[in-house]
Parts: sequence; C-alpha cells; structure tokens
Amino acid sequence: MSRINGFVGRRNFLKFASVVGIAATTFGDSFWNIEQTAVADIHPVNPNSISPNEAIRRLLDGNQRFINQKRQYPDQSLEHLRLVAKAQYPFAAILGCADSRVPAEIVFDQGLGDLFVVRVAGNVVSDTVIGSLEYSTAVLGSQLIIVLGHRRCGAVAEAIKNEPLPGRIGLIIEGIKPSVERVKFRTGDNMQDAVIANIQYQTEKLQESSTILAKLLGEGKLKIVGACYDIDTGKVNIIT
Repeated sequence: MSRINGFVGRRNFLKFASVVGIAATTFGDSFWNIEQTAVADIHPVNPNSISPNEAIRRLLDGNQRFINQKRQYPDQSLEHLRLVAKAQYPFAAILGCADSRVPAEIVFDQGLGDLFVVRVAGNVVSDTVIGSLEYSTAVLGSQLIIVLGHRRCGAVAEAIKNEPLPGRIGLIIEGIKPSVERVKFRTGDNMQDAVIANIQYQTEKLQESSTILAKLLGEGKLKIVGACYDIDTGKVNIIT
C-alpha cells in the first residue's frame, strides 16, 4: 500500500476499505489473513503528532478556558486556514453526540484542523463511524479518540423508555439499549448512570470492532477514552 509523506495514501486507504468489504462478503472467514496482512502495513506518521496524554491535557485545558470564558480561539486565522488547506494533521479524534449543544471544537476551544470530529445521535458506534475513525488514526495519525457523551442525552432517554419510534430513529436507539441493560437494576440517578454506561459501552465496542484500531492500541500509538459533557456547566470529565 503506497504512502504519501509517510501516510498510507488516502486513495489507497479507501480502495483498501472497499476491498475489505467485498472480500469479507465473498470469502467470509478466509478474508482474515488478507486483512491482517494489509493492517500490518499501516504506519501513520503525523509531523505534528502529540502523545495521547498530551492530547487529553490540551483538550481539558481548552475546556477549562471555555468554562471560564477565557477562550483563545486558536488556529482560526486566515493564515492557518490556508495552511490546513494543504494537509490536515488533527491531534485528536472525537466521536460525539450530534446534540446541537455539544460542538466539540467550541467546548474544547480548538480550531481548524485540530480535531477530527464524528458526530451521531447517542455517540453510537457503527461501521461508518469505525471507518471514519480508522481513517483519522491510520491515515491522519491521530493518537487519541475520545467518545464524548453528555448529560441528559435524548437518545439515551429514548433507549430507557424502550418505546416504538418512527422512521430509522429506532436503529440508533437499538445501538444504545445494551448499555441501558447494564444499569437497569441500579439505584440512584438512572438517567446519568445510563449515559455513563453508554459512553463506556461505545468505547468498548470501538476498541473491539476494528483490527486497525486494535493494532494501533497494541503498539501504544493510540488511546481511546470516554468522556462526559455537562450541558449545564460546560465541563468535560474523563470517564475511567
């Protein structure tokens, strides 16, 4: 698989992803060896890379600025816009809820090219989400993925209600229900317990559902953590 400036070529990565889908469908279990060989060839190199722990520190520092209304609005100048137009090297990836009150770049006080953000209701992991985050890590070199949920998440609330929903909304809720089962018989704040459980569940699912991410995790080139955003205070807390 060819590389450009140390990265797996974007076009080749997408071609590989297409081949993965076709091969898995056509050959079933025999595809495993093909996938393993291709995954072994992934060596992302980000000229601006920072360690996962440093990335967490940078995000939490930005969140503190947001809370204190001392935002620096970094990397938002016209000069920086022109710089990242040539290439992007995000230092972290965020899988966040699509809720309009939780825009990652704002609550972490970051700018253009800093974060690779994937947003979907309930921060639910799907094949499309996994593929996007594989791209962020294996191609763009991000060494941190944060699964960012939030208090009073409407999607989690619907999963707790367990009632029929119109259209395809139910498909999202089905992806949250296994986490709700974990807290069904607990006492206390069932809603917040379910939000935390969903963050933990989606984090685990992300770690277990991708050979590419598993390889980077095993090599110490990636960290995946959960976090919860408080929509009342603006504070982000890392979930352990």
